Amino acid sequence: MTGQVYFVSGIDTHIGKTYATGFLARQWQAQGMRVITQKLVQTGNDAFSEDIAEHRRIMGIARLPEDISGITAPEIFPYPASPHLAAQLAGRYLDLAKIRAATQQLRQRYDLVLLEGAGGLMVPLTADLLTIDYIAAQQYPVILVSSGRLGSINHTLLSLEALHRRGLSLYALAYNLRDESKDRLISQDSAAFLQQQLLQYFPNAQWLEIPILAAA
Repeated sequence: MTGQVYFVSGIDTHIGKTYATGFLARQWQAQGMRVITQKLVQTGNDAFSEDIAEHRRIMGIARLPEDISGITAPEIFPYPASPHLAAQLAGRYLDLAKIRAATQQLRQRYDLVLLEGAGGLMVPLTADLLTIDYIAAQQYPVILVSSGRLGSINHTLLSLEALHRRGLSLYALAYNLRDESKDRLISQDSAAFLQQQLLQYFPNAQWLEIPILAAA
């Protein structure tokens, strides 16, 4: 029996995917589940994924054997850009088969795998493949990270629309409280509005609030 994979995407870059991924892994780990995180593609690094390192810090654990062997970050490129460009500048192709094989290995060892993407749903992995195409091919349910900052409603609805049009499954909308607008009125209204929209697009999806951790 293999574990469940959730694909963690965001409505935009710098929305808090890495923080949300680490927090959810920490939360489910505390509930007794065997949880591991994986990075689909890491750019801007050379030998080790800084996002995986941040996941472990938030989870309160040391590097795992799978981190050391590279299974949790099978593709790393040094240039801090979209994966398609980072791979091109590195002079090699993004090895999707390697990524799929790594995820499968993790599924065989853990109850839950949180697979964090790079950027949003429409980020190109290659010249011909968007992130959302990869999600659709693997049929992974999605955890979409949003927040209450100004502009998040537009970006969230575009992402929900994209998932809905392709018939993809949304497990949860994760509302990142670390990235709220400084205007409390905007934050509260955004949360209420997005919860209403979530019921229309994906009535069975969960609303998850990602709180601010004192140690994070």
